[in-house]
Amino acid sequence: MTRKRRSSEPGHRRKFLVVIDDTPECERAVYFASLRALHTRGALVMLFVIVPGDFQHWLGVETIMRAEAQDEARRVVGEFAEKARKWANIEPQMVIREGTRSEEILTLIEEDEDIAILVLAAGTGKEGPGPLVSSFVGRGSSSFPIPITVIPGSMSDEEIQAVA
Repeated sequence: MTRKRRSSEPGHRRKFLVVIDDTPECERAVYFASLRALHTRGALVMLFVIVPGDFQHWLGVETIMRAEAQDEARRVVGEFAEKARKWANIEPQMVIREGTRSEEILTLIEEDEDIAILVLAAGTGKEGPGPLVSSFVGRGSSSFPIPITVIPGSMSDEEIQAVA
């Protein structure tokens, strides 16, 4: 059972959650969520999930690879945070976790009762909308704890501004 959402209660504010990754459409989701947070006096949470490697027998290698993955995650999230500041003059909350994306998204939503909306962007390629959109929208969305907003990855800045 998911905890009650409290984003509309006094002392709380609605948070828009965006998953940061290396897909081209990620920027579209961040742009939309930044503007929605600005227009609704909400907040933006950026989640980067490091998928763990399997180096159980090589502890030294695993330690180095983990540190490098953390550095890369901080760099990528920092770049998107800078864009959010530029686009909407907001300071995003940055979260870096290690695990599987779907599990870490659900865990963060459970932990932060102010997260009210997950914002994803659909891919524009032949492969389909992308793994997160495919996994959360459709077959599992009826039991998902919060609403999901899916932005078409092909939307221009002007189109996003018009709906955000």
